[in-house]
Formats: sequence, structure tokens, C-alpha cells
Amino acid sequence: MSPLLIGIYVFALAVFVGFEIITKIPPTLHTPLMSGANAVSGITIVGALFCAKTANVDLANILGFVAITFATINVVGGFMVTDRMLAMFKSKGK
Repeated sequence: MSPLLIGIYVFALAVFVGFEIITKIPPTLHTPLMSGANAVSGITIVGALFCAKTANVDLANILGFVAITFATINVVGGFMVTDRMLAMFKSKGK
């Protein structure tokens, strides 16, 4: 088996398992889980920086840049949602 075919199998399985897990989670747990996902996106950013570190431009650099961009958007959006969630629990000032 070629490494590309194994990668496609792993990706398809991850998509299926991820979809099944997300659809089974109650809505009240989505926001706390998004806060935890920020840590995973931080790890993604570190890995993407490793891929995009060389000076020559090739496929790994381009995919690393795209991964950095999407993971950064995910982290910022996750922190914004978490901040809004925590603001709901703050006491209202007089």
C-alpha cells in the first residue's frame, strides 16, 4: 500500500469518527469543548510552523502557511467565544 492511500484512509476515518462524536455531544458542552480545542489548535500552529520553516517554497511550505492561517483563525475565534461565555457568568455591576 502506498503512503498516500494510507493517508487517505486515515483522513476518511478521522472525518467519520469526528462527525459521529460531534453530533453526539449535547449543545451545552460545545463551548467548553471549544476552549479545549484551542490547545489542540495551538499544537497545530507549532507543527505548521515546523513545516513552513524552510526558505525554499514547496508544497510543505504552502500547506504549512495555510495550516497556520486556519489554526490561528480557530484559536482567535475560540477565545472570542470563550470570552463571551465567561461574560455571561459575570455579575452585573450597579
